[in-house]
Amino acid sequence: MDTPAGAPVEKVIVTYKARTAEATSNEAARSDTAAKAKETGEKLSFERRLAGGAALVDLGTGAEDKKDLAEVMAAFKADSSVATVEPDIRAYPLAVTPNDTDYAKQWDLFEATGGMNVPAAWDTTTGNGVTVAVIDTGIAAHSDLSANTVTGYDFISSSADARDGNGRDADPRDEGDWNDFDAECDPDSKAGPSSWHGTHVAGTIAATTNNGKGVAGIAHGAKVQHVRVLGKCGGSSSDIADAITWASGGSVPGVPANPNPAKVINMSLGGGSATCPSVYKNAIDGAVSRGTTVVVAAGNSNTTAANSTPANCANVITVASTNRSGGRAYYSNYGSAVDVSAPGGETRNGTTQTPQNGIWSTLNSGQKTQSSESYAAYQGTSMAAPHIAGLAALLKSAKSSLTPAQIESAIKTNARPLPGTCSGGCGTGIADAAKTVAAVTGGTTPPAGKSFTNTADVTIADNATASSPITVSGIAGAAPAALKVDVDIRHSYRGDLVVDLVAPDGTAYRLKNSSGSDSAANVTGSYTVNAAGESANGTWKLQVRDTASGDTGYINSWGLTF
Repeated sequence: MDTPAGAPVEKVIVTYKARTAEATSNEAARSDTAAKAKETGEKLSFERRLAGGAALVDLGTGAEDKKDLAEVMAAFKADSSVATVEPDIRAYPLAVTPNDTDYAKQWDLFEATGGMNVPAAWDTTTGNGVTVAVIDTGIAAHSDLSANTVTGYDFISSSADARDGNGRDADPRDEGDWNDFDAECDPDSKAGPSSWHGTHVAGTIAATTNNGKGVAGIAHGAKVQHVRVLGKCGGSSSDIADAITWASGGSVPGVPANPNPAKVINMSLGGGSATCPSVYKNAIDGAVSRGTTVVVAAGNSNTTAANSTPANCANVITVASTNRSGGRAYYSNYGSAVDVSAPGGETRNGTTQTPQNGIWSTLNSGQKTQSSESYAAYQGTSMAAPHIAGLAALLKSAKSSLTPAQIESAIKTNARPLPGTCSGGCGTGIADAAKTVAAVTGGTTPPAGKSFTNTADVTIADNATASSPITVSGIAGAAPAALKVDVDIRHSYRGDLVVDLVAPDGTAYRLKNSSGSDSAANVTGSYTVNAAGESANGTWKLQVRDTASGDTGYINSWGLTF
């Protein structure tokens, strides 16, 4: 399910402008929070620093209604030292729990109509050497998963939500996400048993295969890393963002380094937001920059995925759900934010119960706390996303040099049209595992792209915006899904800079955010932008905004490769 409309906001995430005291000093941030508390009359408190540098501020018990929340956010927004302030929204598992737990065959792997053509890929790759992080509810012990599980972490900072008696710790055990009564979490929540959601997702990705029991994982040679963020009443964006950073090998304050950084992240979770929160954006961009492919579920509200986050974030592969007939599942979100589709099942539609048409995977039989291991059929975009995460692991294993942008492009390019119907847009079609693996391992090298450069120096003044144009011509059709952007910016404090690529139609693609903790000089390197759908020909611009005073520089050169 997506975030209920009445879910209360208990915390806000405040990003201070670069080079302010509050951006780097916890004491300064704590003092500023106290000042805002006095100004608004709310019981605000500085809780901790997030991995991306933002401050997490607890609203206490007095600012949970919309009027008080708006007053608190307005106070921070009015402060000239604050760059952004946003609510710490909650995300929830996106599975649609079935009523019937009959066993079903894994049609999603091999059936010609609605399946993903997985077995034909196994002769080439099974995912060896790749770790896939499942950022979800944690793990319920299961013998069909144990051999393929590596050390994870519990990122739920609230002991009440974690139900384990403490906050963050090194044990990602799923303690259950049951609700005892309706409206326990918010006005729209319903009582229900624990979902063991992360365990079900993990089985689709990497359940042990050819062991004479249970189910086959798509990337059964890969390892799964359980990163727990969803507990009682879902999970917070602040915890989820830190989990993304840690899973991909980034540093999180107070948390030991990840001994097994993941090259693929699966997030079968989501919440309602018309835009991608900056706390998600920064974490996702950081993960991708470290070479990690991020796969997310489109959402289960039968509406545009543009209103579900992180499905509406850039730099992710957003996955819609299809049924056994190869059409869009009735619940699946859709639209331009969707990149590709995969089997997510349809165990019920109205009064019709068809568990054999769901996605069968590993589970636990406990109603609240863990009991005996089991299997069951679920439906949801939560079930579709791990199909793509498993495929991404197959690709990364087959060709380790692949970047996240290349993996996304390969999956989208080699998808097949839906044999069923899709209203609203289901991306490029249903992913085809065997075809995609063959495409990246076929031994052929794509032809060299056409390049354009601008070597004229452009001054970057304090607290100002500079831009450098490149006029592109002679390219047939649209820009590619993996447009290469080479950047050489000389600046004495690169943390001051926000860098965007601006397409001919004015659409801006963020290459780099500002950061108060990045005091190094210069911005040099290559970025990959998914510019599919943009007109290739026209004037593109590299736009650089200086967000602070005291340091200056210039755009030395930049280029585009189509």
